[in-house]
Amino acid sequence: MAERQDKSLVASDLPESLQKIRARTPARILMGRAGAAYRTNVQLELREAHAAARDAVRAELNLASVFGEPFLRHWKLFEVRTRAAGKDEYLLRPDLGRHFDESSRTKIQENCPRGVDLQIVIGDGLSVPALRRQVPSLLPLLFAGAEPSGWKVGATFVIRYCRVGILNEIGALLDPRVVVLLIGERPGLATAESLSAYMAFRPRENHTDADRNLISNIHERGLTPDRAAVRILNLAAQMMRAEASGCSVKEIASGQTGDGAGGQS
Repeated sequence: MAERQDKSLVASDLPESLQKIRARTPARILMGRAGAAYRTNVQLELREAHAAARDAVRAELNLASVFGEPFLRHWKLFEVRTRAAGKDEYLLRPDLGRHFDESSRTKIQENCPRGVDLQIVIGDGLSVPALRRQVPSLLPLLFAGAEPSGWKVGATFVIRYCRVGILNEIGALLDPRVVVLLIGERPGLATAESLSAYMAFRPRENHTDADRNLISNIHERGLTPDRAAVRILNLAAQMMRAEASGCSVKEIASGQTGDGAGGQS
């Protein structure tokens, strides 16, 4: 209650134009101060957000706790991993997160059909909480949206200690037309539950960020899963028509044109 009173007091002190600005962004702006410092409630919020971000980065992937057994059975999800031996090595050696270990390569080849139109993959990245929060809503929407186009969708799997560059190895192993990697974003003080969708057309070993597209900030205060699904599917269709991805493909959605950007690797 004290926190709500403090915030309302700050808002009441602001002109209407500044109140409208605050209402349009989750960023901590115009929060007021106590002397030269933030107010106590803002300081506590920042400490809480920082702790959530640290926890998100350090969290280990556990499929049963993240998704639940019914979801795993329904979507037939299975886990593979990269060459990173543990979380510490994953954080210190990004290069290891861009390649599968040998047993995972074999498992993927045994369980996934080659040459599909759309291959959806889930990676823990830098936020396991992002998977828990966003994937259960987003994954069914992607499968449902791909069906009217007649696309053949591959078997979805989950990658432990995953980096974006793993897209290249997925392309080499399975040769899909378009790969969509749903991966936990690097958490910040606004949210620790943000997901990204990195996409590439027929990714290969020599591809870089310039050959990929990104739809980011998939979370409740950013791009919602239903809107994200529409954008991902529309961009996949564009890639298939252009037979390309990356800098040469500009995202077109709802009559507007936007860039597919690049980010973490």
